[in-house]
Amino acid sequence: MSKQSATVDIERPEIEDEAAERRIPKLKTGGTVSLPLSTVVLLGVVVMLLLATAALGWMAHQRGSDRDAARAQVTALHSAADDGKHAEQVASDYSVGAAQMDFKDLPSWSQRLTTNTSPQLANKLKQAASSMEQIIVPLQWVSTPTPITASVRSEQNGIYVVTCFVSVMTKNTQAPDGVQSTATYTVTIDKNAGWKITDVGGIDSAMSGK
Repeated sequence: MSKQSATVDIERPEIEDEAAERRIPKLKTGGTVSLPLSTVVLLGVVVMLLLATAALGWMAHQRGSDRDAARAQVTALHSAADDGKHAEQVASDYSVGAAQMDFKDLPSWSQRLTTNTSPQLANKLKQAASSMEQIIVPLQWVSTPTPITASVRSEQNGIYVVTCFVSVMTKNTQAPDGVQSTATYTVTIDKNAGWKITDVGGIDSAMSGK
């Protein structure tokens, strides 16, 4: 009896192991895994949300870049417009000053003639003023200017060429009651040199009423 009990005790674990193996499912190579339909739908929704989020992020970034580019363009246009107006104002102020002459106060006129001009142009204008004084003094010349308009004719690399029209009332010994005329000035201004005037045409046009 004792031998039979020993035999039963040794073989019993093998029977339990076999039963345990039957309870553990075996995975087959190349098999498929089945998922509930609700899980598949949920995964699809998550993927769609991720794609939508990425698309929205890219669109927001693109809109931001376009907006920045548009702002930069508008700023550049405003800056160019402001520079053009400034050039016109500089040219107009100079033209009015150059057209204002009084034989009794030629030093003031000479100073206005060379104000805000480059050194090279200033020397050139001083020589022109000396020649014109020979006419202004004997005729007792007095000119009173009024600005009409100034317009940028061209601009290249910060060099502005502005055309100015000035109405001039001139009185002298030959026209004591005064003569109304229009003087035309062409003023070249260099923004890169602190808005200095580098060339002027039409200085003698203010004397067209003689």
